Amino acid sequence: MSETRRSLGLSLRRNIFSLRTLTSFAVAIAFVVFLATTFEVDWSRTWDNVQSLNPRLYAAAILVYYTTFVFRGLRWKILAYNAGMGNGSVPGLPSVFQFGQLILVGWFVNGIAPLRLGDAYRAHALSERSGGGFSWSLGTIVAERFVDMLTVLLLAVVAVLWYSATRDIGAIAYVVMAAAGLAALMAALLIVMRGYGARVAQHLPGRLEGAYIRFHEGTLGSLRQRRRRAIFVLGLVGWLLEVARLYIVVEALDLSIAIPLAMLVALGHAILSTVPSPGGVGAVEAGLIGLLVLELERADAVSVVLVDRTITYVSVVVLGALVLLVARIVRARSRPPVRDAAEGVQEEAALPT
Repeated sequence: MSETRRSLGLSLRRNIFSLRTLTSFAVAIAFVVFLATTFEVDWSRTWDNVQSLNPRLYAAAILVYYTTFVFRGLRWKILAYNAGMGNGSVPGLPSVFQFGQLILVGWFVNGIAPLRLGDAYRAHALSERSGGGFSWSLGTIVAERFVDMLTVLLLAVVAVLWYSATRDIGAIAYVVMAAAGLAALMAALLIVMRGYGARVAQHLPGRLEGAYIRFHEGTLGSLRQRRRRAIFVLGLVGWLLEVARLYIVVEALDLSIAIPLAMLVALGHAILSTVPSPGGVGAVEAGLIGLLVLELERADAVSVVLVDRTITYVSVVVLGALVLLVARIVRARSRPPVRDAAEGVQEEAALPT
């Protein structure tokens, strides 16, 4: 098992630091440059907005954003407990703080690698810390994604109804459609797994059958009745804090938008970040600006997105890299030197009996 985990870790690292990753970054950046040069933006006004940023409100937005990792970490721990600890199949789980760290590192990997490899990376990291296995850990993340999509759909419907009470929703309805589509796909996956997963597993080769059974247990076991209400409440709080972060960023720039639009922009960020470019770069910026121009001038919308992305993208890449580096240093120091241990055995064998 340990050899398999090491090979999985090496495979993930090769994918993260690969030519494909650099190519994905280049394409995403080229798309951003194309948008910036194609559409008319008053960059001097945008820069003036950024320079007038209220530092206290900006700091508050950062604090609110990183508070979400506490709620997300606690929710993931409950899901993992439901899937494994509750029936004794998993030896142990990290603390809530460590779960939050794993999420941050996973988002860091998503920010530098294509195809959302961060989810695979944090599944690998959880399997190492809990002893639950990669397939089981990945199942808990799939369950987490399902809860997220349901919560996003609920909040998007509320935001659209609220916004349409006083304004024409126009293209905003696409946010709800996208959320509904993702939620439907996740629900269909779970229904198929619940109804036919055991039968499918019987026809798989022995190794794949075992991996699927662990994945099945991690996914469906996470959503057992045990503390299900707490799981959804924690997810709801996390997403409302995301909305609060965006609203504070707008206020920090001395601008103003309606609360339901802030909800739709924050939720749109979550949906657009599923685009398989690193961190959703290109798609996120274009989509958020398209929503914000419903109430803001284009230059103002660009300034909001630029400042907000320093929190949700730049800071995640920087802090995630630091957390990963520190964790590896601590882990390396905690391992006993192999050479010293071998020398100890030789010395013990040399002692007279």
